[in-house]
Amino acid sequence: MTNKQIDRLAKKALKNSFKSKPAKGMMYLKDLPAGKMFTTSSGTRGVLIESGVNARVVILSVNLPEEDNPYYLGKKNIAAETEIIKQK
Repeated sequence: MTNKQIDRLAKKALKNSFKSKPAKGMMYLKDLPAGKMFTTSSGTRGVLIESGVNARVVILSVNLPEEDNPYYLGKKNIAAETEIIKQK
Protein backbone atom coordinates (compact mmCIF):
# COMPACT_ATOMS: atom_id res chain seq x y z
CA MET A 1 0.00 0.00 0.00
CA THR A 2 1.15 3.49 -0.74
CA ASN A 3 1.15 6.33 1.77
CA LYS A 4 -1.71 7.97 -0.13
CA GLN A 5 -3.88 4.85 0.21
CA ILE A 6 -3.07 4.58 3.91
CA ASP A 7 -3.98 8.25 4.47
CA ARG A 8 -7.27 7.80 2.60
CA LEU A 9 -8.19 4.70 4.64
CA ALA A 10 -7.33 6.45 7.91
CA LYS A 11 -9.48 9.48 7.05
CA LYS A 12 -12.39 7.26 6.04
CA ALA A 13 -12.15 5.25 9.26
CA LEU A 14 -12.16 8.42 11.37
CA LYS A 15 -15.06 9.91 9.39
CA ASN A 16 -17.22 6.78 9.68
CA SER A 17 -16.67 6.28 13.40
CA PHE A 18 -18.67 3.82 15.45
CA LYS A 19 -22.01 5.14 16.74
CA SER A 20 -23.71 3.06 19.39
CA LYS A 21 -27.45 2.88 20.05
CA PRO A 22 -29.18 1.60 23.17
CA ALA A 23 -31.16 -1.64 23.04
CA LYS A 24 -34.91 -1.55 22.40
CA GLY A 25 -36.79 -0.19 25.43
CA MET A 26 -33.59 1.27 26.90
CA MET A 27 -31.87 4.65 26.81
CA TYR A 28 -28.47 5.98 27.84
CA LEU A 29 -27.92 7.60 31.21
CA LYS A 30 -26.46 10.68 29.45
CA ASP A 31 -29.89 11.28 27.81
CA LEU A 32 -31.67 11.51 31.17
CA PRO A 33 -32.18 14.99 32.70
CA ALA A 34 -30.26 15.73 35.91
CA GLY A 35 -32.23 14.99 39.08
CA LYS A 36 -34.24 12.13 37.58
CA MET A 37 -34.35 8.59 38.94
CA PHE A 38 -33.20 5.63 36.84
CA THR A 39 -33.22 1.83 36.94
CA THR A 40 -30.73 -0.43 35.15
CA SER A 41 -31.56 -3.85 33.73
CA SER A 42 -29.83 -5.45 36.75
CA GLY A 43 -32.19 -3.62 39.13
CA THR A 44 -29.82 -0.91 40.35
CA ARG A 45 -31.78 2.25 41.17
CA GLY A 46 -30.37 5.72 41.56
CA VAL A 47 -30.55 9.44 40.82
CA LEU A 48 -28.51 11.25 38.16
CA ILE A 49 -26.66 14.28 39.56
CA GLU A 50 -24.72 15.36 36.46
CA SER A 51 -23.60 13.89 33.17
CA GLY A 52 -20.52 14.45 31.00
CA VAL A 53 -18.10 11.78 29.79
CA ASN A 54 -18.96 10.01 33.03
CA ALA A 55 -22.18 10.36 34.99
CA ARG A 56 -22.20 11.35 38.65
CA VAL A 57 -25.01 9.42 40.38
CA VAL A 58 -26.31 8.49 43.81
CA ILE A 59 -27.06 4.77 43.97
CA LEU A 60 -30.06 4.10 46.22
CA SER A 61 -30.54 0.33 45.93
CA VAL A 62 -28.88 -2.70 44.32
CA ASN A 63 -29.88 -6.34 43.88
CA LEU A 64 -26.92 -7.83 45.74
CA PRO A 65 -26.37 -9.63 49.03
CA GLU A 66 -26.89 -7.38 52.08
CA GLU A 67 -23.20 -7.50 53.10
CA ASP A 68 -22.16 -5.98 49.73
CA ASN A 69 -24.61 -3.05 49.84
CA PRO A 70 -22.39 -0.53 51.70
CA TYR A 71 -19.78 -0.68 48.92
CA TYR A 72 -22.24 -0.08 46.08
CA LEU A 73 -24.57 2.48 47.66
CA GLY A 74 -23.88 6.21 47.71
CA LYS A 75 -22.31 8.71 45.33
CA LYS A 76 -20.53 7.09 42.36
CA ASN A 77 -19.12 7.85 38.91
CA ILE A 78 -20.39 5.48 36.21
CA ALA A 79 -20.28 5.51 32.41
CA ALA A 80 -22.62 8.01 30.77
CA GLU A 81 -23.48 5.35 28.17
CA THR A 82 -24.84 2.96 30.78
CA GLU A 83 -28.13 1.58 29.48
CA ILE A 84 -31.14 2.30 31.67
CA ILE A 85 -34.78 1.31 31.34
CA LYS A 86 -36.91 4.00 29.66
CA GLN A 87 -39.26 5.75 32.06
CA LYS A 88 -42.86 6.16 30.91
